[in-house]
Amino acid sequence: MRTQMLAAVLRARPATTRAAPRFIRMSSSAHGQETFEAFTERYVNFFENAEDLFEVQRGLNNCFAHDLVPAPSVVEAAIRAARRVNDFATAVRVFEGVREKVENNQQYQSYLDELKGVREELGISTVEELYRQ
Repeated sequence: MRTQMLAAVLRARPATTRAAPRFIRMSSSAHGQETFEAFTERYVNFFENAEDLFEVQRGLNNCFAHDLVPAPSVVEAAIRAARRVNDFATAVRVFEGVREKVENNQQYQSYLDELKGVREELGISTVEELYRQ
């Protein structure tokens, strides 16, 4: 008898459907596109103030996620930050990220040439240089 009552109660309950939560990113037209100069300034400031490896790597992930190649000043700030937190591998990988973002080898070589003094100062070799040794 008890089983029959329970079955009747369960049948009488309305079926509830559980809706999946909505993850919507609201867009506002009040905010304009960030200029390349503002982007560069924002990331140079970020890397100059980064205090630990996690923060440096998070900044690199965010910076390289954009559909542009960071300016040499951003790359310099990033490699200085990586060396400041004593992570040589991340400093080398910054150049790997640049190599993947540029359109051709000439652009990559331009970055290497412009940052040659900083690379020598900090003792950073590119992957290509490491393989040649």
